[in-house]
Amino acid sequence: MPRVDRLTTLMERFSLTVRPAVDGSASLVVTGAEGTAGGAFHFRTRPGSFAVPPGDVLFAADVTWGGLSNPLFAALPEVVEFEISDDDDRDLARLIASELRAERCGSGSVVNRLCEVLVVRMLRRLIEAGSTEPGLLAGLSDPRLSRAIVAIHDHPDRQWQSDDLANIAGMSLSRFSEVFTRTVGQPPMSYLRQWRLTLARQDVARGERIQTIARRYGYGSTEGFARAFRGQFGENPVKLRPRAAVS
Repeated sequence: MPRVDRLTTLMERFSLTVRPAVDGSASLVVTGAEGTAGGAFHFRTRPGSFAVPPGDVLFAADVTWGGLSNPLFAALPEVVEFEISDDDDRDLARLIASELRAERCGSGSVVNRLCEVLVVRMLRRLIEAGSTEPGLLAGLSDPRLSRAIVAIHDHPDRQWQSDDLANIAGMSLSRFSEVFTRTVGQPPMSYLRQWRLTLARQDVARGERIQTIARRYGYGSTEGFARAFRGQFGENPVKLRPRAAVS
């Protein structure tokens, strides 16, 4: 059975932005002296600071990746740390540090792309390690559940039923529902609804028509979509649309 890509859709749907920061306010700190082995990546997903000796900091940055509306970001531990263990990690860290310091034309775009690579490498390690806490990270770490989750992520407009997703996972319906709920922290159809509404919120913010968005994600009426949207986000979708799109 072919391997599934568990990260590309998430990386494409939630834009990652990186800005230089001082150590105390940074969400990403990379330690280790240039030209030497060793060092580590330190990534904080919630507000706070790192207890890192200033002289050890190679670079510090503030990284935003969709915030808690990004289900994978929301499922990450409060602090993620891993050692710079190979030449690829070291080269990547040095290149990011060089671009942040130089402030050349296009450096902002280059740093964003390089940090996307860094985040993907970090997420691969976390998925391989698995998680004991219920959430999307734990679900993506499960070889069976991840197939169903990726199907939801890649094709949110399909009229999925629980038995469709169970078949993709290669499990009986009852077993799939039990394992999914325990691992991800909510039933499969609940996660599907949440994912659709998360994407719908992005579409609304871009100014797409409410009726078009409602149809895209399987709602029979704009009223039903608006009720679900308010229940998830506490606001009417019309209020989120850009003013130019409303007028």
